Amino acid sequence: MTGTALLALLSLATIGGAHALSKARWPWRAPRIGIALWQALGLSWGTATIGALLGLALLPYRRGVAGGLPGLFADQAGRLDTLHVVALLAAVGLTVVLLAMLMGAVVRVVRARRRHRAVLALVSRRDSAVPGTLVLDHPGAAAYCVPGVRSSKVVVSAGTLALLDADELAAVLAHERAHARERHDLVLLPFTSLRQVFPQIRLVGRCLDAVELLIEMAADDRARRHRSPRELATALLRFAAARPAAAPRGALGVATADDIPVMARVNRLLEPKPVRRSARLAAAVAIPAIAVLPVLLYALPH
Repeated sequence: MTGTALLALLSLATIGGAHALSKARWPWRAPRIGIALWQALGLSWGTATIGALLGLALLPYRRGVAGGLPGLFADQAGRLDTLHVVALLAAVGLTVVLLAMLMGAVVRVVRARRRHRAVLALVSRRDSAVPGTLVLDHPGAAAYCVPGVRSSKVVVSAGTLALLDADELAAVLAHERAHARERHDLVLLPFTSLRQVFPQIRLVGRCLDAVELLIEMAADDRARRHRSPRELATALLRFAAARPAAAPRGALGVATADDIPVMARVNRLLEPKPVRRSARLAAAVAIPAIAVLPVLLYALPH
């Protein structure tokens, strides 16, 4: 089978894999593995789809993607007919759109964070009860992290201070600091930009939802290294009952008013189910293979 056909099959396989993974519950046991698998699938889909289109465009040269590109640039005979030209334009167009939307998402997030930091400088205050944290004098429940390259800001509202006891508050702050330390905002950016490219495709929205939930679970796991899981679980339930507003753009909040993800997080905090070592080893092999395979197929001839 030719490299182009294999790339096309791989592109379809990653879509099927994303559909299955968006409904799976086993990644909840090991959210970091789930996040890495989502990243590998996304990267594999992009490189495989672009490679399949390039392979179709370069069929007349019969050297595969990597071997056909030099022939395309040196071609003086104009071997490409309409179909091949359309495929080439589609490959270039998809590449440009994906990169442009990713860069656009980065710019929008950076601007939103800059504006929000400026607002925080005007309306927030320090409180000795929560050192290293900014407090907003707002009665509603709110707790979120504004990530940054040099420093990150953890923000809570006065309503949160009244809602939670000291132990629950400490667990929430540990969760938000985990977001900042692991730069979960960078994990989300490619999936956010992909939804902007394909806003009408439900699978893309489900992928983003799944990654967002895994990120929250990963932050929960890091927070419970320092705090009791029950403290964080109780805080999540209190937050859900208080119906918190969504975190500002570019920020990562501890909880939303959506009951299903919250209960999933609470249940795994109270009843953790460890992942078998064999499954971790399998993931350690499968994830890099999924990410690298399309690039290797670029070298196959037609």
